[in-house]
Amino acid sequence: MTLDTAESIREESVETARERPRKAPRAKEFGVPPPAYDPSAPEDVTILPVGSPTTVRSYVRELLRRHRRTFILLIAVNTVAVVASMAGPQLLGGVVDGLADGERDLHLGRVVALFTAALVIQTVFTQQVRLRGSVLGEEMLADLREDFLVRSVQLPPGVLERAGTGDLLSRITTDIDRLGDAMRRAVPQLAIAVVWMVLLLAALGFTAPPLALAVLLTLPVLVPGCRWYFRRAPRSYRAEAAGYAAVAAALAETVDSGRTVEAHRLGARRIALSERRIAEWTAWERRTLWLRTVLFPVINLSNMLVLGGVLILGGIFVLQGWISVGQLTTGALLAQMLIEPVELILRWYDELQVAQVSLARLVGVREIEPDNGDSAVTPDGQEVRATDVRFGYHDGVDVLHGVTLEVPPGTRVALVGPSGAGKSTLGRLLAGVYGPRRGEVTLGGAELTDMPAEEVRRHVALVNQEHHVFVGSLRDNLLLARPEAADAELWAALGAVDADGWATALDDGLDCEVGSGGVTVTPAQAQQIALARLVLADPHTLVLDEATSLLDPRAARHLERSLAHVLDGRTVVAIAHRLHTAHDADVIAVVEDGRISELGSHDALVSAGGPYAALWRSWHG
Repeated sequence: MTLDTAESIREESVETARERPRKAPRAKEFGVPPPAYDPSAPEDVTILPVGSPTTVRSYVRELLRRHRRTFILLIAVNTVAVVASMAGPQLLGGVVDGLADGERDLHLGRVVALFTAALVIQTVFTQQVRLRGSVLGEEMLADLREDFLVRSVQLPPGVLERAGTGDLLSRITTDIDRLGDAMRRAVPQLAIAVVWMVLLLAALGFTAPPLALAVLLTLPVLVPGCRWYFRRAPRSYRAEAAGYAAVAAALAETVDSGRTVEAHRLGARRIALSERRIAEWTAWERRTLWLRTVLFPVINLSNMLVLGGVLILGGIFVLQGWISVGQLTTGALLAQMLIEPVELILRWYDELQVAQVSLARLVGVREIEPDNGDSAVTPDGQEVRATDVRFGYHDGVDVLHGVTLEVPPGTRVALVGPSGAGKSTLGRLLAGVYGPRRGEVTLGGAELTDMPAEEVRRHVALVNQEHHVFVGSLRDNLLLARPEAADAELWAALGAVDADGWATALDDGLDCEVGSGGVTVTPAQAQQIALARLVLADPHTLVLDEATSLLDPRAARHLERSLAHVLDGRTVVAIAHRLHTAHDADVIAVVEDGRISELGSHDALVSAGGPYAALWRSWHG
């Protein structure tokens, strides 16, 4: 739940006041994090799910299938580069054997020529390995971004609203950034290192089979150390990532709703929440750092054992006559070369622990079923009806309590009431963003929750205080609502919302680039673009949640009068704090404490002398 309205601020305040205080994790000893902290379930937001290992593995296999030709080519090029790199040790081992046997003609010229040719081949193919690895990483990263975006926009709107701004932003920014390095380097490098290690072990076993036993000396150190680390690392990295997302959520939502926070005097509460989130995150950051301080010495000790074991055992084998000096030389060089791929595997596998967490967070949206609805459910008419609706953002805490409201076609209804009364929540239920916990919300007799989301959007549109201008031309921003619209229709839509004046003044008109890197539009102009999209979309029912809040009162009043001609004949549910909007409505519903306390026309409610009359007198006073 975001803090974009006073209502949601108050709801979170109630929840926070009722919850049991929880201490941030403290790590007097880095290796002992508090087990009570569950980062997957922060109490202030309902975060999007994190993908299960099965989902992650399935998606990775899908990515590899898409790019199998590039991946196979990368392995083939890498194999050539590794085989070429092993020519040097083999040639040097032959020279050493020749010297040991007392040969006078060692054919050094041929040896140098072969070594030079192998070095050139290795250089060329290594360059190709890096190039193709980077290309493969960028292609997979691009697919990941696109898949996440496509799946996200297919999610039910209520799911994204409940998730909150911070969690979604953290996934599309921080998690993508973490995955960027993994996709560009870790995945290709890990594949390269595995092939490299297998080929070196095969070469070592072929050249001097007894020396292959030296590799076994590292297993008692390397295997337990890695098992200890990798059994603890995934959970800690997941906790760290979830902690960071919670920090981002707390900060982003506080900044976005700064004025609301100040108005409700929630500054101290929000600061305390941010500090608690930061403390939890840094505790898990220290935990992962401590894990790495154990892993790295294990890797260094294993490297020493490999090389030391080959030299010590090799020396014994030479004295026993089981291998030659040349074989020992070749084996020692191959063992030295073996250190690098082993380090690469462990290093990038460690990086993949972080990347795996980010990947799990990104593919977690695949575990949410898209809101396909039932295509057979279609409205029979345009009447909007809410019957005994109960709804809450948290289990056991309802925001709406048994609300019943009928909106006949073509009626203009205004929802008024104090902040936090439930107006915006009711508006979102009438727009099909949320489904009620009890009761039903119908359009033409069809339940909105049973209809496909796209079908709902064709009939009902929601316009709130959050308006977005996308990078591109003004025309492209408008065509989002109706791609087939002609320029004349675009200008007519802009004129309907009083935006044709400043739009005509743009150097390139509809072709003018707006948004980041282009012409910066004011918040009021962004609001007008959003309303112009609404005109182009042409739904028969509209829910306006303070849709003109970013305009000054005089401009907002003028725009609403202009929109009145466009909205004529449509069903309009307007949520407003400016009561002149309510004055023009056919029916006014006063919402207090999640219930409709008054319902009637402006004149009737003023004459009744109830809550609306008091609001009207206060407004005019």
